[in-house]
Order: sequence, then C-alpha cells, then structure tokens
Amino acid sequence: MSKNYVVTGAGPVGWTVAEQLAADGHRVRVVTRSGSGPEHPLIERIKGDAKDPEMLRSVIAGVDAVFHCIHGSSYSAAAWEAELPAAEQAVLNAAHEAGTVVVFPESLYSYSEPDRVMTEDGPRQATGGKRGVRTQLLQARQASAASTVSVVAGDFFGPRVRMAHGGERIVVPVLAGRNVSVVGSASRPHSFTYVPDLAAAMISAAASPAAWNSVWHAPTGPALTQRELVQAFAQAAGVRAPTVRVLPGWALRAAGFFSTDMRELAETRYQFEHPFVMDSARSEAALGVRPTPLDAAAAATVDWWRRQG
Repeated sequence: MSKNYVVTGAGPVGWTVAEQLAADGHRVRVVTRSGSGPEHPLIERIKGDAKDPEMLRSVIAGVDAVFHCIHGSSYSAAAWEAELPAAEQAVLNAAHEAGTVVVFPESLYSYSEPDRVMTEDGPRQATGGKRGVRTQLLQARQASAASTVSVVAGDFFGPRVRMAHGGERIVVPVLAGRNVSVVGSASRPHSFTYVPDLAAAMISAAASPAAWNSVWHAPTGPALTQRELVQAFAQAAGVRAPTVRVLPGWALRAAGFFSTDMRELAETRYQFEHPFVMDSARSEAALGVRPTPLDAAAAATVDWWRRQG
C-alpha cells in the first residue's frame, strides 16, 4: 500500500531514503533549502527551511513518517550546536501535532565507552565538542512528546558519500592510482556502514511501531581496518591496491592550529587510533535487515564515483 513520507535534507542519507521509498511505490516530499533531491515521479521537491514551523506543519500534515536527515553547514561543534537542535525541535513539534513518527540517522559520537564493542545498550553520555552535541540531541529526542527512532551508523561509505573517511579520502586516490593517507591507524578495526543499509533500516523502523522510541543500529558488516577498506575498493575497481600511509596524531594537531577543518578532524582521531567497533545483530533481527556484502557495496561505491568523472 502506497504511503506518504517527508524527508528533510538531500545529503547521502536523505537522498537514499527518498530513492528507496519512491522505488517501493511511496509518495515522498523532500524538503531542502535549495529545492534539490532525487528526480522521480513520486518525489516532490520542496524548497524550504526545516526550522520554519508553518512550512513544516503544512508539509508534514497527513504523512506516515518524517525522516529528518539534515546536516550542519560545516563539520564543527559550533555549527552543529547553532543549527541542529533548533531544527530538530521544530520537526519534533510539527510531527507531534501531526501524530507521526520522526526517524533520525545517528552517529557513534555519543557513545561514552567506545573502547568496547558498542551495542544498543551502551552508555551514550559523551560530553564536549561534537560528541556532546550528539548526546544532547539524543536526550532531546527522548524527552520529546513526539515518537522518535534513532538509527546509529558507523562511518559512511557508498554512493553520494563524499566528505568521509570512506569517501573521497580513500576512493578518489584509489581510482587515480595514488597512495592513500589515513588518520590514526591503518590496522585498527573500525565499523563502516554502507549508506543504503542505513536507509533500509530507517525505513523498516518507521514502519514498525514496536521499534519506535528506541535507538537501533544500522546493519553493519564486520569491522574493517582502513587498509582493508582501501583493498576492497581497489579490488572492486580492478586496480592495484595503493600504499597506505598514516597521518600521525601530532601532524593533525599541528595542522589544527591553522585549519578549523583539521582541528575538528583531530577531535575524533580516537576513533581510528583504537578499535572502534559496533554490533548490529540485535537491530538486524528486530528490523529484518542485513548488511550488504562488502564486495557488492564496494562495487556500487566505485561505480558511482566513476560516473562522477
């Protein structure tokens, strides 16, 4: 049966959620400031601000779920704190009025004991910087009168994932035949989530009221070292695996004196200096989703990048 949905944001997550919903025959309204989004007969692209209560009230009325997928304007704690809480609260208020659930993609940043395998029961009390912002957002969702679902993913890779460790920092040099530079360590296990798997889990959770008002994990395959991820992309591309070099922590810290982006990246280098592993077995069973095999996910990722020229 065809349903109606709203997706806020058209980054890699919002875009993929909208595509999957439309492919299943559902009607989708995609709200962005630019009016962008996938082109599909069942997708209506709406230009608007996700913090505008009147616009949200009009767009969300009568829909079966809202997928709130906007990002901060920059990868910084300051931008996140200034932009994300207000937008989330506006969406939560409108969703509560409409009696519909809001589904959020979420990161592992809030986990306060990342040195052990992270599960849905793990503590999410991290403080300071971007980690603290994610903790505050989760707490606000829990306190909201609206029904919510948060689906946690590891570092992204997949089609449309650009600014990411599993995006242009690895795939572009692999395809160009250049050496790859990574942060932290090339040999520590790290959980990487294929974005179409995250989107599928979000859609499944939205359709399952028993899953609401909970935090779930996106289906994520076995943890990989950054070197193994490089090798997977090289194999998918049919090219020689490049040399993998590690940018030392001191270099990131030094660069942070001159570059805000490097300073923000250095803040989360702990995720790559030590094992950083999530487990999604419980969520896979509850939501009926499974991670895409690595070879298929890597092939789809490489194909998308090649089509970008």
